[in-house]
Amino acid sequence: MERRENQTPQGQIARVLVEFLEVAIASVVFLKGVYPSGAFERRRYMNVVVQRACHPQLRYYIHATISGLLPFIQKGMVERVAVIFFNANDVPLEKFVFMLGVNLSYGSTVEEVDLQFSLRSFLSKLSISESLTKKLPPDSRWEITAYFRSLPEAGTSKEANLWIPSDTKQWQQPPLITPIKSMNCEPLCLQLYLEHPCLSESLL
Repeated sequence: MERRENQTPQGQIARVLVEFLEVAIASVVFLKGVYPSGAFERRRYMNVVVQRACHPQLRYYIHATISGLLPFIQKGMVERVAVIFFNANDVPLEKFVFMLGVNLSYGSTVEEVDLQFSLRSFLSKLSISESLTKKLPPDSRWEITAYFRSLPEAGTSKEANLWIPSDTKQWQQPPLITPIKSMNCEPLCLQLYLEHPCLSESLL
């Protein structure tokens, strides 16, 4: 991750984080078996073997959605990015949640080696997390949802116009949370965890 001239540490972090999220989200979708294995290809990223989306529409959706978050991550506006899996009635069954925290007051140079080492461990952990997840029904679907600390104003940029309020159904009870991995490498804090509906809701 090369630091561009006049680029802030926050901008530097945002760019590498967007690149990481693209890879991580493709890994999540592969892990869940939503598509045939032929929709992915094995690649090496941060010295870890990962599954990269090679189907054009799948690859474009992940790339366009996550790259559209770049200016908002840089400004510290994005709190969470979630990959949500639904049943045929559009009820969420499972969420992979990336919780983000970028220190906006950090002014030092970002250490590339430390950051990549920390992010690499997330990809390694994801690859062995299938036992923590739930089996999806054959008619399930998924989407990427971003949760903002403050909403971008429509019309202020082309990226802001891409994001619309979500009508995702909410669970009535607090979810069951399963931590997968966390890190704190200034100026970035990142947590990855699973959310499932509580037992009483999952039986409805």
